[in-house]
Amino acid sequence: MPLKDQITDDMKSAMKAGDKDRLKVVRLMLAAIKQVEVDKRIELDDAAVLSILDKMVKQRRDSVEQFQKGGRDDLANIELAEITVLEGYLPEQLSDAELDAMIDDAISSSGADSIRDMGKVMGQIKSKAAGRADMGAVGAKVKARLG
Repeated sequence: MPLKDQITDDMKSAMKAGDKDRLKVVRLMLAAIKQVEVDKRIELDDAAVLSILDKMVKQRRDSVEQFQKGGRDDLANIELAEITVLEGYLPEQLSDAELDAMIDDAISSSGADSIRDMGKVMGQIKSKAAGRADMGAVGAKVKARLG
């Protein structure tokens, strides 16, 4: 079943169960997906939907950080609950060992030997780790290895 259809089914089941918090997040996901589909006039595949959900998680993590800095733990907790629902649709995150092995493989296969080759390495990793790792953290690890 395509991910978009699964999210739609989950919306229906959340409505039937009266789970208002989950329903709110699922509706936000569907709205974000629909917005991209309307803007680009295309039907999104699972990879594109995962990209949207990953972006939504990143936005909420940024919000949590800002709310905690501002002393608004009540709002941070709401964002954390939304992150939990969103992560339920994302694939399992790569462990540090898996990520390190992927970085080593990308560096050796691309022949990278300096920071100037970071783009080649990141290009290989991005296709394999999309939605399964924070690419900002991956970039920092690659930079440390090459630098």
